[in-house]
Amino acid sequence: MDADRPSERSLGANADAGKVFAYFNEIGIIAQLSGALLARVLPDGVHPSHFFILNHLVRMGDGKTPLSIAAAMQVTKATMSHSLAVLEKRGFIETRPSATDARSKQVFLTQPGRAFQIEAVSAATLAFQRILGEGDRKIMAESLPGLAAIRKLLDEHRDATPG
Repeated sequence: MDADRPSERSLGANADAGKVFAYFNEIGIIAQLSGALLARVLPDGVHPSHFFILNHLVRMGDGKTPLSIAAAMQVTKATMSHSLAVLEKRGFIETRPSATDARSKQVFLTQPGRAFQIEAVSAATLAFQRILGEGDRKIMAESLPGLAAIRKLLDEHRDATPG
C-alpha cells in the first residue's frame, strides 16, 4: 500500500466526520436563522436568550437556581444574573430565597411571565407557519424524534471532555 494514500478505513472515517460536521452545521445555521426570526417577533429589549430562560422554566418547572439555569443555557453565572435581572425588571420572573439553602435563590415565573412566554410562542409559531409549506411540516415532523434523541444525548454529555 502506498504510504501517501489514505486507507479505505480513514476515508470512511473522514466521510463520517464530514457528515457529522454537516449535520451539526445545519442545526447551527437553523438555530441562527430561527433565533433571528424569533428576535423580530419579540418586543424591544427582550432577547431570544431571555425568552429561552422563560421557556426553560415553563418546560422544566419553577424553582430552579440561577446556577442550574446558567448550566442549562451554557452561560456564565454573571451572564445569567444579568438576564434574570432584565426578566425580573419586566415582571416576568421573581427570585426568592431558597427554602432549603439560605445562600441560594430560586427563580419563579410570574403570571405575566407565563403569559408573555405563551404570546411569544404564538408569535414565533405564526411567523414560522407563514414560510413553511405542507412538505416542510412533514419533514419537520419526521425529523423531530431524531433531533430530540440527539439533544438528549448531547445534554447527557454536556460536561464531557472531548477526546
